[in-house]
Amino acid sequence: MVNSSLTFAVLTVSDRCYRKETEDKSGPELIQLLKKQFPDAHILQTCVPDEVEEIQDKISFWVDQNGVNLILTSGGTGMSPRDVTPEAMNHLVDKRLPCVEHIIQSEGLKVTPLAMLSRPTCGIRKKTLILNFPGSSKAVKENFAAISSYLPTMLNTLQTIK
Repeated sequence: MVNSSLTFAVLTVSDRCYRKETEDKSGPELIQLLKKQFPDAHILQTCVPDEVEEIQDKISFWVDQNGVNLILTSGGTGMSPRDVTPEAMNHLVDKRLPCVEHIIQSEGLKVTPLAMLSRPTCGIRKKTLILNFPGSSKAVKENFAAISSYLPTMLNTLQTIK
């Protein structure tokens, strides 16, 4: 049974959303998906530009200062030079979760061959689960659906770590 006092965070990684040039649709989509599955959870949200240091600073703060249980990021997982979310994750996580990454990738490929261009990165920092999704609201829904049934088990496992 997942603890009802969990805190989640949604981080949108997007230069354009950060500069308010476009509306963030994927972050709010993730919040709705989380609220549906975990109605009692507290959810934090913000947006940062596609900058390794800013991504790392926000995730580190949420983990180290706020004790957030789950962080879902949206954006920055593609192939463009500005897509740096996986690179930021390389220095953040204590453990990678390659099987979770594989599930996200393989389920995405069932929907679109373009999923092969995404670089989902998933891992654990301290007791926090961190999952990176692509930046579109459609991809966010598909990626969340791929792992949502596993979330309670993953969160329970992390809660029991001393």
